[in-house]
Amino acid sequence: MAKKGVQKNSANKAKHTKLLKRKKDKIRKEKEANKEKIKAILLRAKEEEKKPE
Repeated sequence: MAKKGVQKNSANKAKHTKLLKRKKDKIRKEKEANKEKIKAILLRAKEEEKKPE
């Protein structure tokens, strides 16, 4: 038999899920940004190696 009335934790769970999603998205964006920075650095290093030839 289900309880009647307002659900107790639904609002808190929704807020928690929202915050975790934000956190994961932030981490994912930071990782992508770092990958792009590394790619740029590697490209510059390759170009500098070619210049002295």
